[in-house]
Amino acid sequence: MKKDDYPRAVVADANGNIFDHPTLAMLGWDGQVWRQPLEEELIALPKGSDLFVLPQRIPYALAVDSQEPVEVEGDAQTGVLQAVSAFVAPAYARLLHPAYDTRADAPDLTLYAYTAVGWLNGRFVVPAVRVDADKRQDPYRFDLDLVRQGVAEQRGQHPENRAISHIEHCALVYHCRAAQNYFLGRWEAPLPAATQCNAACVGCISDQSGSTFAANHDRIQIASRAVDLIELACLHLQRVPNGVVSFGQGCEGEPLLQPKVLEETVAGIRARTQAGIINLNSNASLPRIVARLADAGLDSMRISLNSARPALYRAYYKPKGYDFAHVVQSLDEMKARGKYVSLNYFVFPGVTDTRAEIDALMALIERGVDLIQLRNLNIDPELYLRVLPPEAVDEPVGILSVIAQLRQRFPALRFGYFNPARTKFGRSGPVPRGRVLSLSA
Repeated sequence: MKKDDYPRAVVADANGNIFDHPTLAMLGWDGQVWRQPLEEELIALPKGSDLFVLPQRIPYALAVDSQEPVEVEGDAQTGVLQAVSAFVAPAYARLLHPAYDTRADAPDLTLYAYTAVGWLNGRFVVPAVRVDADKRQDPYRFDLDLVRQGVAEQRGQHPENRAISHIEHCALVYHCRAAQNYFLGRWEAPLPAATQCNAACVGCISDQSGSTFAANHDRIQIASRAVDLIELACLHLQRVPNGVVSFGQGCEGEPLLQPKVLEETVAGIRARTQAGIINLNSNASLPRIVARLADAGLDSMRISLNSARPALYRAYYKPKGYDFAHVVQSLDEMKARGKYVSLNYFVFPGVTDTRAEIDALMALIERGVDLIQLRNLNIDPELYLRVLPPEAVDEPVGILSVIAQLRQRFPALRFGYFNPARTKFGRSGPVPRGRVLSLSA
């Protein structure tokens, strides 16, 4: 067999230098077993992706002759070898985790989505699929010099606006694409409002107090004022055709815990302009507040969840003062008012693609979900499986199969990665009250 007839394993030496193995084939982990990626699962590593060395993780690959998984061993020159992972660019869903064995003293991995990576025909390849054709977060579209110019202009024009001041930091330090979009005057802009949260997600990117690893971002320390959020939103919506503004960003807690601020902000925006979309990214924990916001003029809500199964949801979100039934009720409140609902659905091979999860997800979609945003769950795979109940993983069928089944069952369901503008809504009508979703664990 010629070496380019199969994707080769990619590993790193003791110094972090990444290279392909000359004879061993790439393996991935589907959440249950190590296996070779299928041909239809592999794509070239998308631009804007990153490669990570996984500390204290022993790489495994496939011996082509025996078709057996083997440990990839180093030598005197390379030292002990380490596993390598890809962090794929936005708009792509991963299909397999890396194949490795974790040493007993290994630290938990930080909050990224770890994807298997190989080498084929002179380039890196990954098991992934593009789930949104929109190129709004492709890296080449973000010129940091233009962002800085926009920051300087907004700072000079609105020096007292605390919300704009906050997202300056997000744009320049964290390179938050939503914040950068505001200063570039395009697409979706953030409306960060909340300092607290009523969930303690295992993979929270803004609060990891008590964990062995740091959060990706610092959470906003001072709750935003409605007057600042109204000004920020109207500045954006009035200058951006088909613009979107969204509560609920990675730098904040749960926006629904600031109900008066959100309600005043939504009403204030709509008193000044009918342009664009006001969106809420939320855990959807407080259905009465959701209903009030919808009545005030909220156009859409994106509900984040790792699973449509209550037991798995509780294990990851660790909700405080609410449960999965409240999430479902919030969805119903939005649909009863003819509003647009997306699922911010965290994809995890081995959990997302089991029969029980697919059935539960379909039952939720039947309540009127318009769009499912397939986003990779950023977490150490082994940490995630440790916190989930044992039934979480059971004979995964593959993420591509999940997508195919959903397309067949729900022809009108949209797939994507980003919150859509009004021109792309294609909204379904209100869902009748009284429909019952089984909430058994």
